[in-house]
Amino acid sequence: MQKQQTIQELCRQLKLAGMAESIGQMIETAQNTQESYTDFALRLLQKETGIREAKSLERRIKAAQLPLSHNLDLYDFSSENGISKTALNQLRELNWLDQVYNIILMGPSGAGKSFIAAGLCYQAIINGYKAYFRTMDEVIKLLKMKDITRSATMEMKRLEKANLIVIDDIMLFPIDKPTAVALFNFINHHFEKTSFIVTTNKSPKQWAQMLDDEVLATAILDRLLFRCEVLKLEGKSYRMKNRKTILNNN
Repeated sequence: MQKQQTIQELCRQLKLAGMAESIGQMIETAQNTQESYTDFALRLLQKETGIREAKSLERRIKAAQLPLSHNLDLYDFSSENGISKTALNQLRELNWLDQVYNIILMGPSGAGKSFIAAGLCYQAIINGYKAYFRTMDEVIKLLKMKDITRSATMEMKRLEKANLIVIDDIMLFPIDKPTAVALFNFINHHFEKTSFIVTTNKSPKQWAQMLDDEVLATAILDRLLFRCEVLKLEGKSYRMKNRKTILNNN
């Protein structure tokens, strides 16, 4: 028992938390099964690797800030919003991400844009990519605070290394000129290095109205549309169709 405790302590010193947590059970299993030294060592390393991968995935999902609903396995194709099961499965293969393509999801509120965007972001994370989900409001706040607060500076550095950035509800509200310029610079900086998924309920013409600058709107769209798949969703709001109530309808 003393030797086992020493092994556990050495594992902790070497930051082998997976081994430290499971060494007792694994030694017992090896003794009962008369496992070879090679198999025992392999199983130890596999346990450590598995725990590290699980914790890494957990950290990346937390950093992504995904909305609660993001599992595309639960997508309701009966909503008939204009995207087929085949098309969605093709997007989930992430070939477009490897080729640094963008995706623009356009359509009315409740058509499933955010759910699809979050689902693809989640798919990217579990496939090993660095992916982040941010609302337009969060991006605007970040652009305003990036040179002021340490947290915003760290966030910008995190996004610098992203393979995928989702901007949800872009152009939902009017944007002042300095913020619009900062948004252009942000997108332009990541141009052809990072893939974007953008959700919007506004047409390109309305983007110019939200920015009050047709030239700037055209410049932003030019970067996003250069290598891009545009998906136009339609239909009635999924949220309204499946809305919850606290009252009994008896």
